[in-house]
This record gives sequence, structure tokens and C-alpha cells, in this order.
Amino acid sequence: MAVLRTLARVYVDDLDTALPTFTALTGEQPGLRFPYRDLELAGIGGLLLIAGTPEALAPYRETHATAVVDSLDEVLALVAREGGTITDGPNDVPTGRNLTVDHPGGARIEYVEFDAGKVAAVSG
Repeated sequence: MAVLRTLARVYVDDLDTALPTFTALTGEQPGLRFPYRDLELAGIGGLLLIAGTPEALAPYRETHATAVVDSLDEVLALVAREGGTITDGPNDVPTGRNLTVDHPGGARIEYVEFDAGKVAAVSG
């Protein structure tokens, strides 16, 4: 299993209000933008902006980062071998499949395996 990219999570109230600042900071336009559950997400540079109401964001705030991996099945095998708890998933999501893991030592990470067709559909 390889981690292809890691995205720092930034929780915001309103995506349209936040994006101009992060566009200026990164010098990039959002590469991904899509709704998920009661949230709206945008990937820009090495950041994943996650927007929603305080209530909608509450279940996600303890997740430290999002890691894009080449094999979600290998993440599942690693969790079984090394320990940890799957707290959500695997799920079908707008970009492919994901799951969230509580690792020994306290890190909570979301892992995403991209599906090229789905990513193309939500790319900016």
C-alpha cells in the first residue's frame, strides 16, 4: 500500500467564503469540489476544505488528515495486522471509496482510494 497524497483538513463554515483566501494562499484553484452527506468539500493544494454547520461538522472534527491511498483493501489488512478500529466505512463516496481509522496512539485518519471516473466527475 502506498500513500499517494496527504491532505490537511480545514474545517470552515462556508466554502464559497473560504475559497478565495485559500486560492490566494496556495496559488491554485480547487481541484475537487463536491457535496458529501451534509457537507461540501473542496481540495486545493495540500488542503481539504470541509464546510458545514457546526452540527454537520461535529462527527468529522476529530479526524486529523485525509490520506489518498492506492489500495483501501491494504489499509484494512494493515488495521487487522497492526491494530486500530475502523470508525466509519468502507463507504462509496463521490471520489471512490473511503474509511476512517482510529490508530493505536490516538491518530484518526480518513483513507480514500480514488476512482478515476468519479474523480473526473468532481474535478474543477
